[in-house]
Amino acid sequence: MSTIAWIGLGHMGLPMTKNLMKAGHTVRGFDLSEPAMQAAAEAGVTACASAAEALEGAEVVFTMLPKGEHSLAAYGGENGIFASAAPGTLLIDSSTIDVASCQQLHDAAQEAGFEFVDAPVSGGISGAEKGTLAFMVGGEEAAVEKARTYIEPMAGNIIATGAPTTGQAAKICNNLMLFINMVSTSEAAVLADRLGLDHSVFYSIAKVSSGDSWPLRTWYPYPGVVDTSPANDDFAPTFTADLALKDIKLAMAAGQDTGTDLTLGTMVTKMLQQISDAGSGGKDCSIVKKLVDGTFEA
Repeated sequence: MSTIAWIGLGHMGLPMTKNLMKAGHTVRGFDLSEPAMQAAAEAGVTACASAAEALEGAEVVFTMLPKGEHSLAAYGGENGIFASAAPGTLLIDSSTIDVASCQQLHDAAQEAGFEFVDAPVSGGISGAEKGTLAFMVGGEEAAVEKARTYIEPMAGNIIATGAPTTGQAAKICNNLMLFINMVSTSEAAVLADRLGLDHSVFYSIAKVSSGDSWPLRTWYPYPGVVDTSPANDDFAPTFTADLALKDIKLAMAAGQDTGTDLTLGTMVTKMLQQISDAGSGGKDCSIVKKLVDGTFEA
């Protein structure tokens, strides 16, 4: 069993560390949020006063941070991971960030003599808790295979995506599909309701038909149909609208960079931006249903 440093103990990071500890690993963690640190300590993570302290004795480092700028800051600088990690430490960034920042991290890691992989995840908080996340892992083949051992306790699927940054590319494209499907599920659910269909009946049909999708099965936007739906709790967040907006903007930027027309992505971005601008970005992203049915209140 190994000593693992974990930087970023939020809604995803903390349950992921719990699965590492269940597998017998020791986890040393750091987060800028004091409540996150307290929760991690209560869960059995060795709470450290800084990222540099968390790295002491660690053979592997995971980072799970909100944006590319946060990952760059965590790895760079006098007290960053590249400066503080022991030679030979394996570095795994599971944040969802832009491809350009990811490439910078790969380049800087190579220059500093570290093996580094980009390994974003899909599956949400429920997948993090259950240890069933899908990991998309980009990097040099040897580093990806080495990372697999440490990822396995948290994963239902581990997919080697290819060269450096391809893990992030896969995550960006996947989330573009996710949020488009979320809106299409909301539109169909609202229409079905207004046509007099019972919510559970329509759900049972769509789930086994061509309308099936992960948002349908996980985020069905009416209460009492799916146990995991945020609609059951007034759209309390499992994946916030602000975070969804951040992720789909990564896809929109990639579309612009590659000359790809993302028409549906543009529409969904506008909806998420409307929710965020109204001050509801902390609600679950599936609150777009309220935009569809006209009940959203700024």
